[in-house]
Amino acid sequence: MGTDVKSEPLKGLRVVEFSHMVMGPAAGLILADLGADVIKIEPLGGDKTRVLKGSGAGYFPMYNRNKKSIAIDLKQKAGLELAQRLCADADILIENFRSGAMAKLGLDYDTLRKENPRLIYCSEKGFLPGPYEDRTALDEVAQMMTGLAYMTGPPGQPLRAGASVVDVLGGAFGVIGILSAIIERAQTGRGQPVTCGLYESSVFLVGQHMAQYAVTGVPANPMPARISAWSVYDIFSLANEDKIFIGIVSDGQWQSFCSAFDLTDWRDAPDFVRNNQRVERRDIIMPRLRALFADYSLSSLAAKLDQIGLPFAPIRKPEDLFEDPHLLESEGLVPLTMNNGVPTHLPALPIEMSGHRLGMRLDVPAVGEHGQEILESLGFDFATINGLINDGILEVPDC
Repeated sequence: MGTDVKSEPLKGLRVVEFSHMVMGPAAGLILADLGADVIKIEPLGGDKTRVLKGSGAGYFPMYNRNKKSIAIDLKQKAGLELAQRLCADADILIENFRSGAMAKLGLDYDTLRKENPRLIYCSEKGFLPGPYEDRTALDEVAQMMTGLAYMTGPPGQPLRAGASVVDVLGGAFGVIGILSAIIERAQTGRGQPVTCGLYESSVFLVGQHMAQYAVTGVPANPMPARISAWSVYDIFSLANEDKIFIGIVSDGQWQSFCSAFDLTDWRDAPDFVRNNQRVERRDIIMPRLRALFADYSLSSLAAKLDQIGLPFAPIRKPEDLFEDPHLLESEGLVPLTMNNGVPTHLPALPIEMSGHRLGMRLDVPAVGEHGQEILESLGFDFATINGLINDGILEVPDC
């Protein structure tokens, strides 16, 4: 199953992934979608992320397509030797376990580089080295510690973002480090360790608010209580209980907007010409616009705003995106089958290369689905592989 993959810029690179949850798997997903051969090492019985419920139910299918799965018992010497053999043949390793966990297994960078000096070893951690580095971190921990949750919720009610934004960003920053190390390896012939921090990724997100304070000397207010930089940058209620966001972020857009909606008194008024003037008159502007838009249907208002080129967005839910015409027409959703056999479509990597979106080569893997294939590629014969299965070291799906 899969779409016609027209670009695989990382084809030929082998990645060994020791990871779970979101941050590490997101890094592996990006490399896999870009064409790398990503081997996900799972424990016997599979990654526990596979069976999460509630808000975690979508983690595994979203972040593990285009990967091969091998399930190994790393607690047994022979299983650990298999993992070390895979690492000796890898270009890249990704891990996101607690500090010291990989070293206890002899799978740390300093050990593996002796056998494989070209190895690029990416550790996705809660914190980069420093006073916090041994703490356990989660996406929510990072958002709370950095002020991202403070900026998202109303005053006094910090609220984490509604998706694992810091985990995914941390994975993406890890990939940036990996790709940079690949370029450097081409020059030096040597790999290197790359570490990405969840906390530091979230700090980067709030950098704009830190810069605002540095420039103005005034702390940034939470987004729901902020003073907007623009006169119109709000959500409006429409007919049929629909809602829409509208932004007017330039003086030219204001002129076009006023002309389109017959607001000539505002268009021609000298004290409404500049954005900063209009920001001071929001108490006049907003009530009139809320009354103006209240009788519009979503389709009619969206068509009008689109025609005059204003930024706008219908307020949607994630489940609405399965039917989004832009995503469907632009291959923004890739088809896959979840482990329960249910087919669905999930977001493609948000990149186009040579005029094509990056597609899917491999469905979400079953536990250990590719174990035999992977070991055969390393030169193991059928009898040896079968012995590993019988000894409970290697798990493969029932035929």
